[in-house]
Amino acid sequence: MGFTSCLIDYFLGFWDYETPKVMVVKNMTLGVIYRAVQSIVITYFVWYVFISQKSYQESETRPQSSVYTRMKGSAVRGDEILDNVEYVRPFEGGDVISAILRREVTYDQKQGTCAEYFGITNANCTKDSDCTKGEVDFNGNGRRTGRCIRYYNHTFKTCEIQTWCPIEAYAVKREPSLSEAINFTLFIRNYIFFPKFDARRYISPDPHMHTKKYLDQCQYDEEKEPYCPNFRLGYIAHQARENFTELCRTGGVIGVFINWDCDLDVDLSRCKPTYSFRRLDVRKDLASSGYYCRFSKYYQKDGVESRTLIKAYGIRLDVIVHGQAGKFSPIPTIISTVTALTSVGVCTIFCDWIMLTFMDKDEIYSESKLDEVSKRVIDEPSGPIPPQLLYITSFSSYQSDVTDDVPL
Repeated sequence: MGFTSCLIDYFLGFWDYETPKVMVVKNMTLGVIYRAVQSIVITYFVWYVFISQKSYQESETRPQSSVYTRMKGSAVRGDEILDNVEYVRPFEGGDVISAILRREVTYDQKQGTCAEYFGITNANCTKDSDCTKGEVDFNGNGRRTGRCIRYYNHTFKTCEIQTWCPIEAYAVKREPSLSEAINFTLFIRNYIFFPKFDARRYISPDPHMHTKKYLDQCQYDEEKEPYCPNFRLGYIAHQARENFTELCRTGGVIGVFINWDCDLDVDLSRCKPTYSFRRLDVRKDLASSGYYCRFSKYYQKDGVESRTLIKAYGIRLDVIVHGQAGKFSPIPTIISTVTALTSVGVCTIFCDWIMLTFMDKDEIYSESKLDEVSKRVIDEPSGPIPPQLLYITSFSSYQSDVTDDVPL
């Protein structure tokens, strides 16, 4: 019987209509809390949502971008003068470019047989049977011939291999770093396109300054030369908080981040990029940190093909472009405005909760705030008004004024 009654009450209650009742509570504490919460909500939406985040705009965060780079500068190595053809890889430029800062060179290598490096596993031997003919150690330098020979000018022996001889580990010559590289300049040309708004932009100085002479002489400075596309390697290393001398020794990978934040509601010329620089490779793991690459220069010597093997340490620069653009649109404006108005209404719910939970006269406030009106009550009014509500001045059946004079 009880379960059936609950179901009936739930079913009948489902069809009840609820409407808010306006009640003016003349309580200074509650009024201060209400206006303070309102001020916080309004300030948040006006300053952060509309002004800072520009929520009235339609935005695009996936622009199309093109990057062209070029390295300029010269350095002295002994009696040689090095230009960008010698130390820049790749030659054609792009969003990745590297500058060689230090070299380890192995001269006059030829195809032949020679002793394996003694640091390779199982390379040391005392007799020929210790070396397996035809075996290839992929951590080594070549294919074993099956002979055990003396390690160049030393007294111990290692297995003989077929490879480019002499091996790099034995014959390498380490050259000093290019200290002049700190003044090398990186030229960056970046184009960006926002297809949703058909807006194009590129790095360029003011029109009256956009001359070849200016581009050849200027150097980027965030405050003095924000449009100059030339960056000193020393400046890039400093902004990435790196020691340039250490970079010359071990090499490293530095990211050049270009960020476009364009407000298309104003003149497009005010859309200019900001730059940031950060080391990308892991420095703590000394075994794998840094950046280097190997390449060879081949030539004929006495009718035999020879090569010079170069292990180059340098700075690799990865140019990474991010961008976003925004333009006024009525749809996000309406959505943001409705959200703001709805959030202001939450202030009333919050203050109602305080009034009905923590105020001294919460029971009287609750009786005044929450009324249940049934058809029977309307047709047959009940007894006199309770004495605790005698000081409630009713403006209508929909609005009442509760003052601090309500007796406890």
